[in-house]
Amino acid sequence: MPVHAQSEDLKSLIDQLIKLKQVPPTEPILQLSLTTVSIPLISWLASQTQYPRIYWHGRDKLEEVAAIGACKDITFATGVTDQQLADTYEQQRALSSNQDIRYYGGVAFDRSIASWPEFGHCRFVLPRIEFRRSATQFSLRVNLNFADNDHLSEIDQAIAALEAVMPARPLAPPNKLALLARRDCPDFPRWQSLVEQVIEPEFNQHTPKVVLSRLTQLEVNDQADPWMVLACWQGRNPNSFQFGFQFSPERTFISCSPERLFRRSQQELFTEALAGTTVRGLNQEEDIALANALLEDNKNSIENQLVRSHIVNALTPLSHYVGAEEAATIFKLTHIQHLHRAIRAELKAEVNDFQLLQALHPTPAVGGLPRDSAMRFIREHEGYVRGWYAGACGYFNCDESEFSVAIRSALIEPGRINLFAGAGIIAGSDPEAEWQELENKLATIMSILIEL
Repeated sequence: MPVHAQSEDLKSLIDQLIKLKQVPPTEPILQLSLTTVSIPLISWLASQTQYPRIYWHGRDKLEEVAAIGACKDITFATGVTDQQLADTYEQQRALSSNQDIRYYGGVAFDRSIASWPEFGHCRFVLPRIEFRRSATQFSLRVNLNFADNDHLSEIDQAIAALEAVMPARPLAPPNKLALLARRDCPDFPRWQSLVEQVIEPEFNQHTPKVVLSRLTQLEVNDQADPWMVLACWQGRNPNSFQFGFQFSPERTFISCSPERLFRRSQQELFTEALAGTTVRGLNQEEDIALANALLEDNKNSIENQLVRSHIVNALTPLSHYVGAEEAATIFKLTHIQHLHRAIRAELKAEVNDFQLLQALHPTPAVGGLPRDSAMRFIREHEGYVRGWYAGACGYFNCDESEFSVAIRSALIEPGRINLFAGAGIIAGSDPEAEWQELENKLATIMSILIEL
């Protein structure tokens, strides 16, 4: 976006805000919006000095968002109950009715234990300033929260935020980092022991699937630019969701996840069973052969069917209708391919996004089955805090919402990059093969980050 055009659009919004001082608004939450010209959104976001910094890019490629600041920040750090979350969700949805106002954020994988600093068990932000692309149309938006703040001071804060917006600068060229040390938690001997515990017949009889994961901590020689990393990752896996949350300069969570938790448009819901993995081939013939082998593989087929059945059962009480594909198809990414089944539901009128999060998250693709016993095993044995890894990230408003499962993700800190990968463990799983699956899932991000 040309600097001059950006300046004119920002000035136009500031003029609207100044006029708004004379006419007290009737809406508790108000959004001012104007159509603008195209802008490189990740570059713009990386150029800003205001926090939080939020990025969202839908898997269908039609929508992209970059947002900064917050006029409403809903954070639950410890001890949040389902009722508190439900009440807060309904309050915010009521305040922003009949407007295209979105709250962006996420929910941790396991809300019964401590999560990461700043991220909490659950955090959703109504941004102060938002650039949004829908297909080829760009809009610039500013949000105002008169429900919690004084009319004139809220406008002054919005004006100050607009005046502090920086023009987009090109992202620095990718600079691969030198790896100083690597630590896996759990390490392979511990991983092997955990897999053997899960596949032990007595345990497996009552808990047929546990998704075990690994934290890979990379100590590096320099600070990684999270937005440059995400931009490169986006280029490698364009068929994925791409999103990032940076609540302070110290930590940024980014993800390039292939998995949709759900997308809601009014009362129509779309979700999927994405479980079962193999690598990509070196040529088309090998790629097709690997895909066919995945479709015919009993272990992966059972794993996907378990996920499909769980989702259908979870949605049935909330829906007038639930339909799921009987046969699995192949979903291809750069280095790996998955089994995939699409699922669609017509929701009952009173069902809201929070009920959907409760019902679907965590999915069997990241937790296991039955959910409670699998989560208990993970909590007691995995050895690290997942935080927002394998959590649910996205946005909600009155008319629509979309959430992705935050797999294929990284938490970037000064001098350290935390990478996460998981594998579904069921009867017949082989510890070495599942460990290699973790390596396969990290191949893309490792090739971006580390000088090999």
